[in-house]
Amino acid sequence: MLIVRSPLRISLAGGGTDLPVYYREFGGKVINLAIDRYFYVFLRTSSEDGVQIASADFQTYDRIEEDFHFGSLELPRAIFSYFGITRGINLFLASEAPPGTGLGSSSTVAVGLIKALVTAVGLQMTKKELAELASYIEIERLGAPIGKQDQYAAAFGSINLIEFEAGKTTITPLNLPIDKIQTLTKSLLLFFTGNQRKANEILTQQSDASRRKSQPVLEALHRVKGMVPQVKTILEKGDMPGLGNFLHQNWLEKKRFAQGVTNDFIDQCYEMALHEGAWGGKITGAGGGGFLLLCCPEARQRAIIRILATKGLKRLNFSVDHSGARVLMNSGLRLTSRLSWFPPINLQRCV
Repeated sequence: MLIVRSPLRISLAGGGTDLPVYYREFGGKVINLAIDRYFYVFLRTSSEDGVQIASADFQTYDRIEEDFHFGSLELPRAIFSYFGITRGINLFLASEAPPGTGLGSSSTVAVGLIKALVTAVGLQMTKKELAELASYIEIERLGAPIGKQDQYAAAFGSINLIEFEAGKTTITPLNLPIDKIQTLTKSLLLFFTGNQRKANEILTQQSDASRRKSQPVLEALHRVKGMVPQVKTILEKGDMPGLGNFLHQNWLEKKRFAQGVTNDFIDQCYEMALHEGAWGGKITGAGGGGFLLLCCPEARQRAIIRILATKGLKRLNFSVDHSGARVLMNSGLRLTSRLSWFPPINLQRCV
């Protein structure tokens, strides 16, 4: 048995500028934090043919065999295909948060499963290589209209400034002192709105708008990217009212990215939170539903939690994950890999 967990994430600033269609021309920049809510990968060997995959979140089952190349659960199938593994494995996937809710779940799956298979076949891979391989499979091989920040958050953990350019990604840990991290987490509230959304539709709209050089969308993305250095300074100072203000400004710009980023229900809930004393906030991920992130004074949090509960919103407690993707248990599981194609990174086999 081999068990791996990888953390979900919250984007604090610059979200949307990590999409390739934007950063390859203008450069992207984000700040995100990995949270201690995880995606889990369970691998065990089997004497049977094929690879059996069960997903608790999607309540579905799939099977991979050498002669069959269709089925559900496209992402794990693509990862097994990369490693050339088509038999002798049972895989179980489960998450602490619903999929499609803006916490980077799909990329967290990719990072967690790659980490598990890398361990099982005896490869060495740095955290950056892990993030790049996950990005490569999702964006290049599967054509997903997504960005690259989620893969880095899942691989590295902690709070990071990540900068994207064509052919280059730079990650800078913020290394905040413990008291500043505690101030941050005590000021943030995360609520499940009850709505799962199709992020790919929103991100496709945003990518198409960037490709067409739509000025309103590009200008909003430029402004969101411009907030990142200021948010970094605010986090280092522990200025939570300032962070709330920037989250609010980020949300106003984000609603310009594409149709469907917000809706009447989200807007109503957000306005109720502001009325009860929240400094600011935004919907996580692409928008359209999922989790509402709020920055609030501790003295007003009970009232905010109570008023949002009347709308059916449920709070998700969290803290910062500091480890990134990691192996929790390995009883000696070993697999043979037939790598058939290679990503643009250097993989070195363990000796």
